[in-house]
Amino acid sequence: MKTEKNLENQKRVRWRTFLKDVFICSLGSYGGPEAHYGVFTDQMVIKKNYLTEEELVELIALTGILPGPSSTQTIVAIGYKMGGPLLALLTMLVWALPVLILMTLLSFLSEFLGNMNISQDGLRYIGPMAVGFIAVAAYHIGRKVVTDKITTLLLLLGIIITYSIREPWIYPLVLILGGVVSIIVSKEKNLWNHVKINPPWRYLIVFGIFAIGGILLNFIWNNRIVYLFESFYRYGYLVIGGGQVVVPLMYSELVEVNKFMTNQEFLTGYGLVQGMPGPMFSFSAYAGGMAARGGGVVTQILGAMAGGIGIFLPGLLLIYFIYPIWENLKKIKGIKVALKGVTAVAGGLITVAAIVLMQKNGFMIDNIIVVFITIILLLTKKIPAPLIVILVLIAGFIL
Repeated sequence: MKTEKNLENQKRVRWRTFLKDVFICSLGSYGGPEAHYGVFTDQMVIKKNYLTEEELVELIALTGILPGPSSTQTIVAIGYKMGGPLLALLTMLVWALPVLILMTLLSFLSEFLGNMNISQDGLRYIGPMAVGFIAVAAYHIGRKVVTDKITTLLLLLGIIITYSIREPWIYPLVLILGGVVSIIVSKEKNLWNHVKINPPWRYLIVFGIFAIGGILLNFIWNNRIVYLFESFYRYGYLVIGGGQVVVPLMYSELVEVNKFMTNQEFLTGYGLVQGMPGPMFSFSAYAGGMAARGGGVVTQILGAMAGGIGIFLPGLLLIYFIYPIWENLKKIKGIKVALKGVTAVAGGLITVAAIVLMQKNGFMIDNIIVVFITIILLLTKKIPAPLIVILVLIAGFIL
């Protein structure tokens, strides 16, 4: 009895420690999924060894093919690996809830914020800092995934194609292409051995019930909150490629078609989320709250909740369905061979993210200095990610 109690206490401590590390990742994650992967590599792989570089790249490749918020799905999958469905849910909450609450509050202040001429200068070094995180992640991941001539060529292929074609559909396509090439050139025999996988179909059924039920309920009941939930849920399962991809879809429907908010109000919220840590999909709470204005405080909060829950729920359910069979799927020799190519291409995608983000920020001398200082601090492993973020913010406001 005493032993069971001790084990339970140890488990609670481990979960608490893990969730603290998730919160650290959330505080240090700026700039979209590719930059988030740099923080995950630093905190979850190098500092805490919750998983290996190979496992992280496999998850990045898997979530790159799935619809939904890719970096959120990646960290939720790590939570599932560490403690099953409950810890995965807690991981999701710790990762996303703080910024969702903040973006909900900002939906009440949108008019005030829109009228204020708030300087963005203090955030100008966040981009170069994110480049440093991505560069270090690309270095660590590249060392693991490039093992021979084929993986080297696939990494270069990933870099060239995704740099040349800046469209969201190219990412899953090039990942699948990497796997196909790896299988074609493989000399392995009997690639498709039988493995028992037992998929948890209940999660896929729930996924379908929400998708179809939302459409039907919206059709028969003219309710703003129901409409918002169905819309954001639809965004969550139709979009591959992260927050930058879903924003144009939101803009078209919420601003141009339904006129729930003005162009300026939408852009104010989008500008604010750029300076927030955590997932960019948190913009949905702001957009949902703005779209539900006019019905009172409670209605606006419900609108923000409909946006936040709606957009994250499909990706969460898909991870709950896929991850439990993922480890067994990898036991199939053909899948294992394909993963060598997929992860090599994924390494190329992360490298391109650093190049593109640096181009967007500009190659000014101060930006280059911030990138190199970030890389040095990460490689020495002496300063945690949130402290680096604080130092960069201070430097931005002082300089």
